[in-house]
Amino acid sequence: MLHLTFAESALERVPPNLWNHPSVVKKARQAGKHPGELLLDRTYHHRAMLKLANAAKRGRPDILHVSLMAAFGTPLNKEGLLKTYVHTVDGYLIHFKSSVRLPKNYNRFVGLIEQLYEQGKIPVEAPTLLRLEQGGFQKLVEEVQPSYIIAFSRSGRPKLPQKVFDRRKEENLMVVVGAFPRGHFSETLLDIADEVVSIDVAPLEAWVVASRILYDYERVLGLPERRLHKGLRRGVCGGTAE
Repeated sequence: MLHLTFAESALERVPPNLWNHPSVVKKARQAGKHPGELLLDRTYHHRAMLKLANAAKRGRPDILHVSLMAAFGTPLNKEGLLKTYVHTVDGYLIHFKSSVRLPKNYNRFVGLIEQLYEQGKIPVEAPTLLRLEQGGFQKLVEEVQPSYIIAFSRSGRPKLPQKVFDRRKEENLMVVVGAFPRGHFSETLLDIADEVVSIDVAPLEAWVVASRILYDYERVLGLPERRLHKGLRRGVCGGTAE
């Protein structure tokens, strides 16, 4: 089992000190919501965010949306071999059931997450597909209890992911990807990780990093070959088996 965490994600509700800013008020009126019920989004709240500390790392829920789409669409997830979590910049954890089907439309995704912040889980009655709880990255580690934690960052040691996975594919691994627009992981998170790895000389988007490491993990497990052969036996793939 591989545990994928999108950490320090640029996902949060509009903080109270911005509620009265004109750009926030305008968007809240358009949505028919209280400003505190909205997700902070640089597209709409850029001027308001100029007042925020560490603003360059915040207000980009679209990064998380695309990254989650990439993760949930993988064969690894379809085979039930992936658990996905989100750790947010405002100190929340989101747990997902592997079978959840998130909206592909960004606006619907935003609506879903805003609803999750209000309700704490979706649906409210079992079976729960998304669950929100307060807590930092350390709390998630204590819940999951991974045997080894690998954080992927441009500041890490250059290494191909499969080199790490070859030695640890049978372990209860956690891989950590930063779902924020720029900057680096906090020192607190880096201190918790067992290893920090860089997979490219240039900065890569979170969804690119996630896609590459998940595919490399699939290759180490031999999952692509197994799925193709299974498809050939069932006659659902083109061509014939050799």
